Amino acid sequence: MKQRKLKAALFDLDGVVFDTEPQYSIFWGMICRQYHPERPGLEHEIKGQTLTQIYERWFSGDLEPERESITNRLNAYEQTMHYDFIDGFETLISDLRSHGVLTAVVTSSNQPKMESVNKHQPIFRSLFDRVLTSEDFTRSKPDPECYLKAAELFGVDAEECVVFEDSFNGLRSGRAAEMSVVGLATTNPVEAIAPLSDIQITDYRGLTYESLIDTFKFLPL
Repeated sequence: MKQRKLKAALFDLDGVVFDTEPQYSIFWGMICRQYHPERPGLEHEIKGQTLTQIYERWFSGDLEPERESITNRLNAYEQTMHYDFIDGFETLISDLRSHGVLTAVVTSSNQPKMESVNKHQPIFRSLFDRVLTSEDFTRSKPDPECYLKAAELFGVDAEECVVFEDSFNGLRSGRAAEMSVVGLATTNPVEAIAPLSDIQITDYRGLTYESLIDTFKFLPL
């Protein structure tokens, strides 16, 4: 195996940095019951999908005119959400940065959403070297473009990055980018995400820079 170092840690946002997935289930449960009462539980099926993917699959044809209204309701809802860090996240991110690891958020969320995040979590931006949002990409996860772009911006190779993801599309994106992948069982159960990730965790407690380089056989920086 080629000798390599852990140079960048790339994090999805919802369900990875913040424990927001239960709140989104409430919102999409309300929307799905209104527009798709024939499909109970649809809010769980669409977990981890981008807004574009949700619209293309479930709000096309006669429902396409409703997209603007739903987007406005979603933006308003995100203004009221709580953005609580996943347990242990702040400790891990501090440990990574203290060892010289670059950090980035790589999310399908848009800039209005990030404004809400920054308002509710003022320290958020200081934890990352870069924050990449949907406006920075032309292709959505599971395409690897977003993670490959993050690596390019940092000037590092894909094999020098670890991706942290919770959704199936996000995990597939990290895999397709040929990066090491940590799966968070915050949205889907461990057994469901295991085939798409190298290791699985329920939160960040106990995870450290040292344990990551040991698990993935990186050399220390």
